[in-house]
Amino acid sequence: MTSPRWIELDGVVNMRDVGGLPTTDGGEVATGRLLRSDNLQELSAEDIARLTDELGVSDIVDLRSHVEVESEGPGPLRSVETVVHHHLTLFREDVREVTAEDALVLPWRRGEELREVDEDYWTAHYLGYLLDRPDSTSAALEVIAHSRGATIVHCAAGKDRTGTIVALALSTAGVADEDIVADYVATADRLERIVARLVERPAYRDNLVGRSLEEQLPRAESMERLLAALRERYGGGAGWLAAHGWDDADIEALVNRLRA
Repeated sequence: MTSPRWIELDGVVNMRDVGGLPTTDGGEVATGRLLRSDNLQELSAEDIARLTDELGVSDIVDLRSHVEVESEGPGPLRSVETVVHHHLTLFREDVREVTAEDALVLPWRRGEELREVDEDYWTAHYLGYLLDRPDSTSAALEVIAHSRGATIVHCAAGKDRTGTIVALALSTAGVADEDIVADYVATADRLERIVARLVERPAYRDNLVGRSLEEQLPRAESMERLLAALRERYGGGAGWLAAHGWDDADIEALVNRLRA
């Protein structure tokens, strides 16, 4: 298994480059194309300089809900002219009020149609993103496919929403399930630090105090089941994109962008 390519900064604890992950045809994911992260609110000036000047970040995909952005703000990279921000919530905030608790701690379930696919609590939550917000999901992948530099995909912890979008991208690029799962569960190495950081943020404090780390632990079977459901329904990530309006050229652009 490829070791996580952690990016150590002052203001985040769960940022890594998914580059280096092997593909099933003997290739690998290119470095410097897709970064995944927890929230970016506390980036220092030195962090920003490293991200933009050294790592070439050109686009931010912010998966947080509207209530999170309103409470926390867009983050310091918003003021950097060379970085384009894309706010793409994965919740149906037009039909229901979404709280920080929904977004971070207690994932809500959809109806019986999801439980028929999988009884797993987190897998059902991840499938809910794809079912309820295919527009945001597709738009996030479009950003990755067409960015001029590196794209950071982030939410609050960098685990669930970020993990779903990154898994779809890696599946499309031809990364094996076991390697996508390994990338997903790598967040467990930083979970204590992630929660300690979020508990200091006003949007998340009340929902985290007194709760166990076990509730937030990324489990391999959750991602395994998501990938299995994608394969069963669509034939994998590329099939999901095709079912949501992507043509062969669009899919090829994403694959070429992610592959070394």
